[in-house]
Amino acid sequence: MKKIISPAVLFFSILFSACSPLTPEKYFDVAVLNSNFLVGFAENGQLRELQSPSMKMSEKDGKVVVMNRSEAIDTKIQFVETTLAKLKTLKITEDSKEILEASRPLYEYVLPVYKKEYRELAMLYDKNAPKEKLDAQAELIRNKYYTRYEELHTRLVNAGKSYARKHNIEVNWGM
Repeated sequence: MKKIISPAVLFFSILFSACSPLTPEKYFDVAVLNSNFLVGFAENGQLRELQSPSMKMSEKDGKVVVMNRSEAIDTKIQFVETTLAKLKTLKITEDSKEILEASRPLYEYVLPVYKKEYRELAMLYDKNAPKEKLDAQAELIRNKYYTRYEELHTRLVNAGKSYARKHNIEVNWGM
């Protein structure tokens, strides 16, 4: 009796055999390196980004215009959501466990703050709110979120350093 391979089984067999396992560098890039985008969270770095907004090309006439702060925060939110989704698809192995278990909580911690408090601060900037209101919102974010962020970020950096050493990944930690 002949065995017949279903087309679906054949397709997935080819697909899975063609996919190479994720490299340590890929794990490192997603779990650790992407966290550079969060530097300045709940402190002066993020505040400076809002005080001095980015420029962009106008969709109407192609001229360079100031990006409103809400757009900048929405871009940050999209990045955090995308990275968090990627992190959730990475297989936890004995080797990757420490960096993934350090990275996910960091992204899960900052995301709601970007969605609420930073969005509120961005809207205040966009509406040219008085400096006192801007400073109060920035201080609220710093006082409420910085300490835990720093703990989570330090945990990730330490895990990342260990992982990079183990896999001979060259990194300039800038510290």
